[in-house]
Amino acid sequence: MKKEEKTNVQRLLEQKKIPYTSHCYVDQPSTNGEEIAKLLGQDPARVFKTLVTQGKSKTYYVFMVPVAEELDLKKAAKAAGEKSIAMLPQKELLPLTGYVHGGCSPVGMKKQFATFIQESAANYETIMCSAGKIGYQVELPLEQLQKIIRITPADIIVEA
Repeated sequence: MKKEEKTNVQRLLEQKKIPYTSHCYVDQPSTNGEEIAKLLGQDPARVFKTLVTQGKSKTYYVFMVPVAEELDLKKAAKAAGEKSIAMLPQKELLPLTGYVHGGCSPVGMKKQFATFIQESAANYETIMCSAGKIGYQVELPLEQLQKIIRITPADIIVEA
């Protein structure tokens, strides 16, 4: 394998002239976000996982939450204006988004869905999310990410 294999997310960011830093952990078998954050020497509070859901209306939504946190489905439904929201079954993820579990990025999905991010993301100079392939992450300011996809900040995590 080449030292730095580009993902579609990285190519898309470059095409749109959006600066980012690439992080790679391809030799690690884990898809546990907290372990990956630790492995990359990053604060888990600024490393975001991408979760795909479906509302009662059958509309799909994307939620980005820190890897150590859990999506609060009631808060997520409220943010999306839905009666209720459920996690998308894992087997439906690839056909819907083009991404596999553990490598799902909010950037470059087959179709752009309404996307929400935990409001704490605004507290960090940069945040990290999947580069669209297991083993690859991109780091960039939230404002830069918002240039390529529409993201609504909201309080969407389970309170500790």
